[in-house]
Amino acid sequence: MNQTALLPATGMVADSFPIPSALGSLDAYIAAVNRVPMLSVEDEQALARDYHEHENLEAARTLVMSHLRFVVHVARGYSGYGLQMGDLIQEGNIGLMKAVKRFDPEVGVRLVSFAVHWIRAEMHEFILKNWRIVKVATTKAQRKLFFNLRKSKKRLGWMNAEEVRAVARDLNVEEREVLEMEARLSGRDIGFDAPAGDSDDDHAPPAPVAYLVDQQDDPSLAYEREDESENQLELLRDGLAELDARSRAIIARRWLDDENKATLQELADEYGVSAERIRQIEANALKKMRALFAA
Repeated sequence: MNQTALLPATGMVADSFPIPSALGSLDAYIAAVNRVPMLSVEDEQALARDYHEHENLEAARTLVMSHLRFVVHVARGYSGYGLQMGDLIQEGNIGLMKAVKRFDPEVGVRLVSFAVHWIRAEMHEFILKNWRIVKVATTKAQRKLFFNLRKSKKRLGWMNAEEVRAVARDLNVEEREVLEMEARLSGRDIGFDAPAGDSDDDHAPPAPVAYLVDQQDDPSLAYEREDESENQLELLRDGLAELDARSRAIIARRWLDDENKATLQELADEYGVSAERIRQIEANALKKMRALFAA
């Protein structure tokens, strides 16, 4: 997040709020936000009214600053996903700013209770986008499983049938969805053209590039197919040119018209001959063309 960027959907300028990169280290940032005084209920409501009634950004800034320590607390709960804590805090701060903008002091709840949903929503979206190259959760049930399955497991390793049923019942999802998410969480990203193995792991599986080969995209094969197609088309033109006008028209109507192929009887009526005669003309024309193709 750029320090001077205007945050979308908040209307607040970010350069007034400390972020980890601005202070040099995450520890320094956490120490700084922990020194910001907490607000009393009366001060919080007065500041919220001042911001919403008079658009006082200094009041909004004070509300945000006093709750930055809570964002750090929430971010620590997602430390097991392998993402940088600073990034999680940064996303949570955006959620906090959105919450401040939408907070209504007349409802009678504290800002921290209202903001937690916005903070978690931003962190969840960030985790889902960055945890793996391929998105692991798209539906509501999958997102619920992604953030609850690991803490629902009672032990390491794959779950047995009884555990799967228990998790599915607790989270109100299908057992099939529990198994699918467990498999996704147990997998890992593999580089498409990563080395097949090295001296430390001679039994590593081959990279996908070794077996996911699409011959359709091979430039040399594509050129050969295109060249062969052009040659066949040229032979067809030459073969038709060798026929008389009537034979050429019959072949075209019988074989080259994809939308409205003519029947023998239709052509017979058109030329005033029998259907058998049309069949003979067609057979002779095809024989002559095949001879040209074989030459």
